[in-house]
Amino acid sequence: MFESLQSRLEEAIKRLRGQARITEDNISDALVEVRRALLDADVHLDVVRRFIEDVKAKAVGTEVKGKVLPEQLIVKIIHDELVSIMGTSKSDLVQAPQPPTIIMVVGLQGSGKTTFAAKLAAHLRKKGQQPLLVAADVYRPAAIEQLKVLAASISVPVFSMEGADPVNIARESLQYARKFARTHIIVDTAGRLAIDEAMMQEVATIRQVISPHEVLFVCDAMTGQDAVTTARTFDERVSLTGVVLSKLDGDARGGAALSLRYVVGKPIKFVSTGEKLDALEVFHPDRIASRILGMGDIVSFVERAQQEFDEAKAAALEEKIRKREFNFEDFLDQLRMVRRMGSIRELLGMLPGMDKALRNIELDDRAFTKIEAMILSMTPQERRNPRIINGSRRLRIARGSGTTIQDVNRLLKQFDEMQKLMRAVTTGKVKLRNLPAMIGTSQKR
Repeated sequence: MFESLQSRLEEAIKRLRGQARITEDNISDALVEVRRALLDADVHLDVVRRFIEDVKAKAVGTEVKGKVLPEQLIVKIIHDELVSIMGTSKSDLVQAPQPPTIIMVVGLQGSGKTTFAAKLAAHLRKKGQQPLLVAADVYRPAAIEQLKVLAASISVPVFSMEGADPVNIARESLQYARKFARTHIIVDTAGRLAIDEAMMQEVATIRQVISPHEVLFVCDAMTGQDAVTTARTFDERVSLTGVVLSKLDGDARGGAALSLRYVVGKPIKFVSTGEKLDALEVFHPDRIASRILGMGDIVSFVERAQQEFDEAKAAALEEKIRKREFNFEDFLDQLRMVRRMGSIRELLGMLPGMDKALRNIELDDRAFTKIEAMILSMTPQERRNPRIINGSRRLRIARGSGTTIQDVNRLLKQFDEMQKLMRAVTTGKVKLRNLPAMIGTSQKR
């Protein structure tokens, strides 16, 4: 997330390394690089100007106290300014005094509206709500079918009307939701490849008819300043209440995230970070600022882990590791838990220092699928006691999982190394802060 911007900001801050104090001259040199980094990330010019002015005003003349270094102080100032520009605090969804809460999703075609609508339904369902998805995109081929497939995977109903226009579909969905006691209505409206009058008139009419409590604009995070222009147009016609940044796991330069709140004046409410329907996060400006500056996001990491955490299982697992009884069945359980939390690069990137350590290391989540296939091709006895896996058993496992004997050999070797590492961590022989270097060394083999 924001790797390019993060790297450029690191280079800019390095200019203050070794300085005894912050002066007009050395802060100006550093901020020239910060300005270039922001412009390269496609941040809106007005935002860049305000950002540079505010950082300089707060930095120049600030006394560096105690053991705090100038570069550490400027990181703190830049972090606080990033938070200020992006909204200072998270913005929760508005809830209707009496259900259902009506949420209208708008945006251009290809921005990820339909996927976000399903993700939001999954997010609400996890919180004990009963959402209803409304298929109001009757123009894009297979849009309704896509929504139904996504909804079926999370057990959420979809309201649609064959042959009806989007305005009537949205209107009738209100009666349906009240009849079946749905707590939230999520209306997936149609998008276009570009803004046109017919599109804007249609979403304006739908808004007038259903009076939504939230109008969320889904923005492709890779579009930079174009997203700001589009969001302004939608806001003028339908009065947006919030923004959603989609595809933030891709090659997002950061321009949209740093520009939208300041320029359009609407809070960013969610970020979408993957294809899976649970890959949706509430937008926390302070956490995103920390990620941009390579400081990690340990709070989000812990929150995700807590969703999958079972205290009794964790205690039993720790005991097995101490007794050297950790086996492939335990490993498979942990592997599946991690996969439910998100991609491995994203999760490791939330840990302070890990994002930088992993920058040039290839981490492919598809490797998890191969590992899972090999473990499932083992017999229960082999999973519990890997030491019995001889040459003929390795050949059978390879054939059963569609892999090679070399793949099986590599898995067995890495599993043995992992067991040793886990025992070392639990006994205190290896500190967690040393893991990034160890991972890098392991990947180079």
